[in-house]
Amino acid sequence: MADKLLALQPNVRAIARRNRAFLRRSVLFMLEAGTRQFLDLGSGIPTVGNVHEVAQEVVPGARVVYVDYESVAVEHSRLLLEGNDQATVVEADIRRPDDVLEAEGTRRLLDFTEPIGILAVTLGHYIPDDDDPAALFARYRDAVPAGSHLALTHLTNDFAAIRGEEIVETMSRTRDQVFPRTRDQVLELFRGFDLVPPGLVTTSRWRPDSPDGHATDPGEDGLYAGVGRKPFG
Repeated sequence: MADKLLALQPNVRAIARRNRAFLRRSVLFMLEAGTRQFLDLGSGIPTVGNVHEVAQEVVPGARVVYVDYESVAVEHSRLLLEGNDQATVVEADIRRPDDVLEAEGTRRLLDFTEPIGILAVTLGHYIPDDDDPAALFARYRDAVPAGSHLALTHLTNDFAAIRGEEIVETMSRTRDQVFPRTRDQVLELFRGFDLVPPGLVTTSRWRPDSPDGHATDPGEDGLYAGVGRKPFG
């Protein structure tokens, strides 16, 4: 499947790197804002630069709960996290918020009276319209206190550089179908959050590390990205 996606979208590696770089920058942003705990939804198979590695390098006591429904990803995560009592993995479907929020690992590590960083990186486009993704994200929003953040990236076919229809067709033959959305549809997932500057942009254009640290054409990023803050009052 990876070979098919590479043939279809040759810059998929660059898209993945920019997405991963956004994840790192968003975690660092939340840490700077005072967040010390994270809920990583749909975390996937562990790779270099995991949330706990980024966060705990800056704040050794930062706490991270990973969530995924794929048993292989969960087992790899458990191996990776052995000996780290400030991070855990929960095997659950994020479309069943109560299973995630009431899981033993979630309740043990996360304090729901203090701000939580919700991470939904390359997650929303796996949620079909029938599951009402905006309402689903609202359920997680309502579970966390004011001052919490939501960071997400989402596949879009708004750009000609992304062959969205063909990607959808290719992925339809796997367990994980994809549902690209427009910018306005992605904005709906931030309902109840205040987007922090620069708002909803593409991955490499969200607070790049250097003035030239973004793609020449935003369409080359392939994903919208943003961070929202749950307001007080």
